Amino acid sequence: MPLTQTERPLYEVKANLFKGLAHPFRIRLLELLAAVPERSVADLQRETGLEASHLSQHLSVLRRHRLVESERRASHVFYRLSDPRVADLLSAARELLLGILSADGDLLTEARALPALPASRS
Repeated sequence: MPLTQTERPLYEVKANLFKGLAHPFRIRLLELLAAVPERSVADLQRETGLEASHLSQHLSVLRRHRLVESERRASHVFYRLSDPRVADLLSAARELLLGILSADGDLLTEARALPALPASRS
């Protein structure tokens, strides 16, 4: 008999969270959403250059893993982070990576050239 949601070990739930983060475009989408309170799908498409179908698939994964929320207004759909701590998680991951990459000067230079992440909106 399969385990219920409440019976699943916390590490499995955490692993699923990281599955939601496991694509470079999804990380980029989350960083774009961390920078402002919300963005339209058209804005996200313009910023990422993704085809509409691919963008939709990535946003669906982020919604499924409860990292983003969406809201339809007229003919437009807007996305926002589901929790300001998602921005904190991205920031912590970047700091961790900068520490790990500090031994490799070229990668560190490239990582530091990434756009700044905003502070938590909490």
